Amino acid sequence: MSHAGVGGIWAELVSNRGFEAGGQNTPSDFSPWTIIGDETTVLVGTDYTSPFKRNPVALRVQSNCDADACPSTGVGVYNPGYWGMSDFGPIIPHSWLRHWGSSASEVSDWTKVQVELFATGSAANGRIQITTRKKGVFWLDQVSLMPMDTYKGHGFRKDLLSMIANLKPSFLRFPGGCFVEGERLWNAFRWTATVGPWEERPGHFGDVWNYWSDDGLGYFEFLQLAEDLGAAPVWVINNGFSHQDSVDTANIASWDALDSIEFARGSADSSWGSVRASMGHPEPFTLEYMAIGNEDCGKNNYTANYLKFYYAIKNAYPDVNIITNCDASGTTLDHPADFCDFHTYGTASSIFSQEIVFNSALRSGPKAFVSEYAVWQSDAGKGTLLASLAEAAFLIGLEKNSDIVEMASHAPLLVNDNIDRRWNPDVIVFNSSYVYGTPSYWMQHYFRESGGAILNPTTVQSDLSSLAASAITYKNSDNSSFLKIKIVNFGSDIVNLKICVSGLASSINALDSFTTVLTSDDLMDENSLSNPSKVVPVQTALTDANTQMNVVIQPHSFTSFALALA
Repeated sequence: MSHAGVGGIWAELVSNRGFEAGGQNTPSDFSPWTIIGDETTVLVGTDYTSPFKRNPVALRVQSNCDADACPSTGVGVYNPGYWGMSDFGPIIPHSWLRHWGSSASEVSDWTKVQVELFATGSAANGRIQITTRKKGVFWLDQVSLMPMDTYKGHGFRKDLLSMIANLKPSFLRFPGGCFVEGERLWNAFRWTATVGPWEERPGHFGDVWNYWSDDGLGYFEFLQLAEDLGAAPVWVINNGFSHQDSVDTANIASWDALDSIEFARGSADSSWGSVRASMGHPEPFTLEYMAIGNEDCGKNNYTANYLKFYYAIKNAYPDVNIITNCDASGTTLDHPADFCDFHTYGTASSIFSQEIVFNSALRSGPKAFVSEYAVWQSDAGKGTLLASLAEAAFLIGLEKNSDIVEMASHAPLLVNDNIDRRWNPDVIVFNSSYVYGTPSYWMQHYFRESGGAILNPTTVQSDLSSLAASAITYKNSDNSSFLKIKIVNFGSDIVNLKICVSGLASSINALDSFTTVLTSDDLMDENSLSNPSKVVPVQTALTDANTQMNVVIQPHSFTSFALALA
């Protein structure tokens, strides 16, 4: 959603590179490609001359002028990308080209053209132009511009992936939620159409968020991204449901799900594993988590469809953890599952109050996967301090219930800051040139060490209901041990607390201890492209760190005390 993938982390600069976005009826709308010239000098339209069977539309450009009559800029077409193309260093443009000269007998075969471009300057709103000052006709298809320097060389935008990597993610859920379903099933994400050579992928219209995806970012690329991040892939597969229609259980087959696992995990000589190997990854990927559908619990046939997938997958791959869409935190499921999906969106006060939502969860049921949580609507703005504080308290509640909550992820993660922005809030905001984190992004840094840490019992002895706190013991990348105490003050008053720590096996090293505070002058303060650091954590030394400390917690703040252990 909001061009998080296409026009976002996937570094392709050209929008509608295969001219398929207008549909496969010709002539079709080929926007955002735009004609350079007028009707007396150039004629542009789509036809069915593409060399690719699965995406048959190509663009035909007929120049009616020669060097003397053509404008000095030439005639042809240009593409502005996703609200402007920016310089990310050397770029490789490649496309398929077919042309003729002065007569039809001179029509050429389709040829792949690839060169390297090196920028001599920088611009945030660049574009690609393909022009001629010669009379004749040429056809274009699959016009691509990819930066040479991408994240680990696998096609992802480095600045955005660096932001994600800094959160130290332990898993990556893909390809998303509603994107999996589609408004209608014919527009759902079909993984088999997103693998193989990129220029042969047909692409599809994401009708939930109303824009075209050329599917250069496909199933293989998501698996590669998870591997590059050192994160466990959580693969969400369509189970016969869209927002508007569904497939009856009697007519649904589980082979698509089984094939997707073979693609990821099969040997290089298996049917689908050989496709993966041909794409440059002969060794299997790790795939141990699969979600069956997205937000489909309660729909007719969901359980029946789910069970058809569940038993087929478990029979073939018993180690794969299956995630149901049905929440089991307060009730017993009527079907088997390894994990249950939990989504929550609400006001800041309602999300803050959900700090205790898993306190009374059934410990006998499957563990929870909180795959979507966020403060939204007016409290969220475009990413407010208020939203981040409520979400921090919610995550503290999850941390304190880590015996039943296995994983959690904010949703959405990314948004392209343009006129097609579909959702607020988001964690990482970007345009063609710049990127910044919202307060919710910086809040999540406080929890980067929570995975694999030791949870310590925490008691807040206060009459204030605006406080949430937890404590963990962890080791950082240097193998140094810390006790981290996190405290959210959701209220508008300064709070004086006495921190008492007992039961430590090691003494506290005050010289290496520090405190970090996330706050701002106004609850509704946001970061922006013009002021990306308005609300960010501030770290200071904690030279008086000890097992007993009198501390001051600022109003509307998230504070952590990292006590270094000798």
